[in-house]
Amino acid sequence: QGQPVESGGGLVQTGGSLRLSCSSSSYATMGWFRQAPGKEREFVAAIYWRGTPTFYAASVKGRFTISRDNAKNTAYLQMNSLKPEDTAVYYCATDMTVLINKYDSDSEYDYWGQGTQVTVSS
Repeated sequence: QGQPVESGGGLVQTGGSLRLSCSSSSYATMGWFRQAPGKEREFVAAIYWRGTPTFYAASVKGRFTISRDNAKNTAYLQMNSLKPEDTAVYYCATDMTVLINKYDSDSEYDYWGQGTQVTVSS
């Protein structure tokens, strides 16, 4: 496995949408985490290598959708109805051995991207 690479961050107004991409070199579980200034890193969403199951944090459920295209070794995070509290650096993390009951634990993921900034203006 190699380090995943994120793309797609940017500045958007409240209610807008962004799509983040994460490219990885293996059929690994892919997770998205985020960290806002002064706050701890938190889980956002995860998808296992077959495309199912998927998991979401309560704060983004119904607004964000995680998906993947294994032919391209890429996962996506479609973010709709963005709010100012979604502002953070978003990190993609991958690992081939994420336990099904620990998908939201950052310690389960060994490979992390550099992060991409998402800023939602009010």
